[in-house]
Amino acid sequence: MSDGQTATKKMQDSVSTASISAQLVKRGFRTRSISNIKSISPSANRIFGPAYTLRYIPMREDLATGPKMGQSSNPQRRAIEDAPMGSVLIADTHGLELSGSFGDILIARLIQRGVSGIVSDGPMRDISEIKKMDFPVFSKGNAAPPSFTSMMAVDAQIPIGCGGVATFPGDIIVGDEDGVVVIPKDIAEEVIAAAYEQDLLEAYIRARVENGESIVGLYPPSELVLSEYEQFKKHKS
Repeated sequence: MSDGQTATKKMQDSVSTASISAQLVKRGFRTRSISNIKSISPSANRIFGPAYTLRYIPMREDLATGPKMGQSSNPQRRAIEDAPMGSVLIADTHGLELSGSFGDILIARLIQRGVSGIVSDGPMRDISEIKKMDFPVFSKGNAAPPSFTSMMAVDAQIPIGCGGVATFPGDIIVGDEDGVVVIPKDIAEEVIAAAYEQDLLEAYIRARVENGESIVGLYPPSELVLSEYEQFKKHKS
């Protein structure tokens, strides 16, 4: 792995959704954070990868049955088998909260295929088993009934509105303990690099605050503080 690839991987593994959100706001994007969802597993609370989208609608009884859900042509099944290695499967459940959008067996298949994680604005089922899987699963709560109790998957790899956030295939999904953000793919590299630098700057500022300094002029940083930070970086490298 080259130095550039190592640096990129380091950013991907650590850049915070808080700083990403701040950098998106600076660029005029104020609606990129999916609210009210969180990681199911304490040991797998970070997610990063390009979006593979899946869309649900309210169920129709003659179409959303158990046998039909299991057919290879079912969009949910297709998504599980087609989502590329490293991608994040992200589901728009149309605000339906009565049934689980995925369970432990489907997630086990995603793990075997090398998918990076799953995000859903609806509930998950089999929560106790998912917690043991060390796989990033971000969702809104839990539900015992299977998905076809209240909803049906109808399409994949189209624009969706997960949690009210417009998400296009290939957008970059980042999740941590603060939540999940969706970065437009055309600006993802720029935003991630700027957010990573913001994280480093804020760690420097926090260290000075913990050393007893006032936040006045320090946070947000004045030109003097920014100059001192640049000197700090030079001495540290």
